[in-house]
Amino acid sequence: MELIQNTPDLSAYLAADEVIDHDHPLVRETAARLARKAVDSYAYARLAFEFVRDTIPHSQDSGDMRVTWRASDVLDQGTGICYAKAHALAALLRAEDIPTALCYQKFDVVHGLVAVRFNGAWHRQDPRGNKPGVDAQFSLDGERLAFVPDPEFNELDYPVLYAEPHPTVLSVLQAAPDRPYLWKTLPTAL
Repeated sequence: MELIQNTPDLSAYLAADEVIDHDHPLVRETAARLARKAVDSYAYARLAFEFVRDTIPHSQDSGDMRVTWRASDVLDQGTGICYAKAHALAALLRAEDIPTALCYQKFDVVHGLVAVRFNGAWHRQDPRGNKPGVDAQFSLDGERLAFVPDPEFNELDYPVLYAEPHPTVLSVLQAAPDRPYLWKTLPTAL
């Protein structure tokens, strides 16, 4: 599948905003702590991915009722669903000048991922969190995502790479007072 940037300006994939707030002190501190352990940007990207995947539980898996959507809140509260975890990973990567996009898949509901740009190409990564039957890994040599869409069930990969969260996703997250409410309102398509 060919991935398509929704804006040709690569600097948009480094920008901070209200959601991917990589200028926030907690995001900067976390990024600096991870960067001290990395020998280069590839190693940093892997460490940031593993940090979000492994130390921030997916709220559905952990039973956490809180809904987070801003990257700094995900890091502060230590919880989030796929979209929120993607926002946190994007912020950590952008904090270290690694172009990062938000991207999505469609299953019963829309699933959130990121794509990182290395060696002139985009590479999708899924920081959702592993559990039995889910084994997402950081990879620049072929995708190792949590889920693979099955076209027979109308599942698909959306090819668009967004510099900002998709408005449908963001509005659902921001409107949800808790995870049970969020689960009833998750988007089924973009």
